Amino acid sequence: MLSGIRKEWRRAKVILQAALRMRISTKITVLYAAILMVVLILSSVVTGLGVFFSFYHQAEVEIEMSMQHMIEAFASGRMQNPAYWQKSPVMPGVVLRITDITGQMVYQNDDHYPSIEVIEAHEIGDPPFWADQNMRVSEFRNFSIYHAKAVVEYQEQIYQLHFFRTITAERNFLATLQRFLFITTLVGCVLALVVGYFVSRRILSPIRDITDSAREIEVSQLGRRLEVPPTRDELAVLAETFNHMLGRLERGFEQQKRFVSDASHELRTPVTVILGYSDLLSRWGREDAKVLDEGIASIRSEAENMQELIEKLLFLARADQKRQVLHMETLDMGQLLEEVMGKMKLVTKTHSVELLECQRASVHGDKVTLRQLLRIFLENSIKYTPAGGHITASCRILPDGKHLEIILADDGIGIAEADQKKIFERFYRVDTSRTKGTGAGGTGLGLSIAKWIAEQHGIAISMESTLGKGTKVHLLVPLAEKTEKTQKKY
Repeated sequence: MLSGIRKEWRRAKVILQAALRMRISTKITVLYAAILMVVLILSSVVTGLGVFFSFYHQAEVEIEMSMQHMIEAFASGRMQNPAYWQKSPVMPGVVLRITDITGQMVYQNDDHYPSIEVIEAHEIGDPPFWADQNMRVSEFRNFSIYHAKAVVEYQEQIYQLHFFRTITAERNFLATLQRFLFITTLVGCVLALVVGYFVSRRILSPIRDITDSAREIEVSQLGRRLEVPPTRDELAVLAETFNHMLGRLERGFEQQKRFVSDASHELRTPVTVILGYSDLLSRWGREDAKVLDEGIASIRSEAENMQELIEKLLFLARADQKRQVLHMETLDMGQLLEEVMGKMKLVTKTHSVELLECQRASVHGDKVTLRQLLRIFLENSIKYTPAGGHITASCRILPDGKHLEIILADDGIGIAEADQKKIFERFYRVDTSRTKGTGAGGTGLGLSIAKWIAEQHGIAISMESTLGKGTKVHLLVPLAEKTEKTQKKY
C-alpha cells in the first residue's frame, strides 16, 4: 500500500513540475478555462436544483390548498350541497379520491387515473431531497406522481382523502434542461480553451516582442531601446523599466571602460618611469652616485604615487560594493576642523593657512572619513593655488539650528564653470594648460572619494569659483540629534 502511495505521489510531482514548466499563455488558458468550467457547473447545478425545487414546490402548494379546501368543506358541511360537486372541489391538475374506512371508492374526479393500489406500489422509499418530507413520490416510466393523504370524520364515518398531482411535462422539461446545461457546459469549456488560448497569445505578444528584442541586445548594442506600447498599461511600464535598466547598464559599462582606461593610463606612467630608472641604474647606477640617488628618489616617488592611487581605487571599490565600514559617532566638527587646519599649517610652508571663525558643533559621523573629506578639499586648494596664496577655513551654525556650514576658500587659479559639474567624476582633471606652473598633479580620484563621504553623512556640497580669483567650497553638515555610537557598512 505504501509503495502505491509513493508511486502516486511521484506521479503527482511529475504532473506538478510539468504544469510549472508550461508557458504563461498556456497557464492563463488553463486557469481561465478551469474558472469558467467551475462557474458553468455551479450555474448549471444551481439552475437545475432551482427548477426542480420550483416545480415540486408548485405541486406541494396545489396539493396543500386542495387538502385545506376539502377539510374545511367537510367541517362546514358544504359538501352536502350537490352544487358543490358540480365544480371541481380541488385545484386544477390535482386528482381527488375519497374512500371509506374499508377502502371503497366514494368519489373521484378523474376515473382515468391509476388506482390507489398501483400508485402506492410505485412509491419510492427515498424521495428527492427537494421534495416535501410530508408528501410521497411515485415513479412511473414516463411520469411521476406527487401525492398526500388526509383522514376526516363526517357523520360518525371515517373517510380518507387522497390527493394526486402528476409531474409529467415538468419531468420531460427537467430532463431536457439537464441535457442542455450539460452540453452548454462542455461547449463553454471548449470555447473557453480555444478563445482563452488566442486571447492570451494576443495579450502576451508584446511580452514576446520584448523578450526577442532583449535577447538580440548584446553588450555592444546597449544603445538600443525597446519600443514602448502606446497604451499606458503594465507592458508599457515593463518596457520603460527595461529601457531604464539598459540606460543604467550602458552608463555602467561606459563608466567601467573609462575607469579601466584611466586607471591603466595612471598606472602606465609610474611603471614606465620605474622601468626607465631601473634600466638607467642597471647601466650607470653602480658607478655614478648622482645617478643612483636620482634613480632611487624617482622610483620611490613613483611607488608612493602608485600606492596612493591603489589605496584610492580600493576605497572606491569597497564603496561601490557597499563594504566600506563607517564607525558613526557623535563628534565635535569644529574641533576636527581645528585639528586638520593645525596640521596643514605645520606641513605647508609656501602658503598662508588660516582658520577664521570656528564654532563648536556636534555632528553624527565617522571621524576618519570626515577628516579625509576636509583634507581632500584643503590639499586641492594648496595644489591649485600658486605659492604665496591664501587658504582659509571657517564654520558656523546656521540660524535654523539644524546645520553647520563649513567654508573652505582659496585665491588660486579657480575652476571654469564647465568643469565645476565634472570635477567629482572619477579620474576627471581640469585642462592641464591651466595648471602649468602650479605643480598640480594627481589621480583625479580625491573629489570622487570626497563626494561619496559627503553622501554617506548627508552633507550637501556647493561651490563658488572664478578663473584666476579662487574657489570657495560650502559644506552643509547636519547637526547630531543622538549621541549613541553606531556602526554602518556602506
